Amino acid sequence: MNNSLTCPACSHVFAMSDAFTAEVELQFQAKVKEAVARAAKQAQEQLAEQLKELQDTLQAKEDAIHTFRTNELDLRKQKQTLENEKEDFDLKLQRQLDQERASIRTEAESRMLEQHRLKDLEKEKLVNDLKSALVDMKRKADQGSMETQGEVLEQAFEEQLKRFFTHDEIAPVPKGIRGADLIHTVRTSGGADCGILLWETKNTKEWKAKWIPKLKDDMITTRAAMGILVSVVLPEGVNRFGMVDGVWVCDPLSAVPLAAALREQLVALSRERQASVGKSEKMELLFCYLSGTQFKQKIEGVVEAFTSMQDQVNRERRAMEKNWKEREMQIERVIKNTVGLYGDMQGIIGRGQLAEIPALELESPSQEGGKLLSAGDSVTNHSE
Repeated sequence: MNNSLTCPACSHVFAMSDAFTAEVELQFQAKVKEAVARAAKQAQEQLAEQLKELQDTLQAKEDAIHTFRTNELDLRKQKQTLENEKEDFDLKLQRQLDQERASIRTEAESRMLEQHRLKDLEKEKLVNDLKSALVDMKRKADQGSMETQGEVLEQAFEEQLKRFFTHDEIAPVPKGIRGADLIHTVRTSGGADCGILLWETKNTKEWKAKWIPKLKDDMITTRAAMGILVSVVLPEGVNRFGMVDGVWVCDPLSAVPLAAALREQLVALSRERQASVGKSEKMELLFCYLSGTQFKQKIEGVVEAFTSMQDQVNRERRAMEKNWKEREMQIERVIKNTVGLYGDMQGIIGRGQLAEIPALELESPSQEGGKLLSAGDSVTNHSE
């Protein structure tokens, strides 16, 4: 076979295998270029996609960081707000605790003073009873001091009422007769009866509800206008004084102020009764007034004023006694130093050369040694 080819243009003769090889190479090169271009395009697309993914990831991280910072800022603000609110709450709570402590301290001091006063009166009565009847006091001591405490409170309260209300008749109920402790007949300065206040005193450690019905029965028996139960221990819900089932209940500190208020109301009621005889409408109005809140508020104001005045007097008494004691010690020191200075000057200058001060000299030579010794002993005792 003829394996050569002749070019029609230039009549060049070349082998047929060379022609096929060149064509194959051209096709191969074209396919290689196409494959390279396709691979470059795919690599570029993958690179662009990876770059986009990286950019998206970076943007997501930046958004997350921004969100985290925003949340952190909000949390810090909330933390600061909570800390401020906690400080305000702690301050408010501390103020309330201080007020409660002051109130409890004042109440405790008042109760302690009253208890000490009652204890002192109780001791005095015990001593007097021992002197008058030793056998009777032994029997009472065996039975307990409850009855004695009640008698002490009753006697002390009776003396207070008689001292404050000189125009009224205040009489104790005799022993052995059923009834309350004191019958307080209110009278005007002219001697006109205005009504009866019936008093019952209790100095026990526990409140008993049966006291109220018993006092109501005693009020019916004595025809008393009002009944007041004075007790060291008050029922639950009553502070200082209050109305319990139609009976006034109070502690010993509020008894006299309450008596003054109730007495004034009985006097005013008596005047109204005399001035408006036959006018039941006014009596109903007055009854409504006595049983209303306005009358209770006025009594509370009077009692609080009396209690405040009593506390103020006690504080002033303690302060004045303290000041007197301090001044007494200061005067003692001044006199001691003055006498010592005068003696030193006499020893240095001479007794005849220094002008005499009569207030610092002895009356006679015979008494000089004794008085000087007494003064020295006194100074020594004070220094000790």
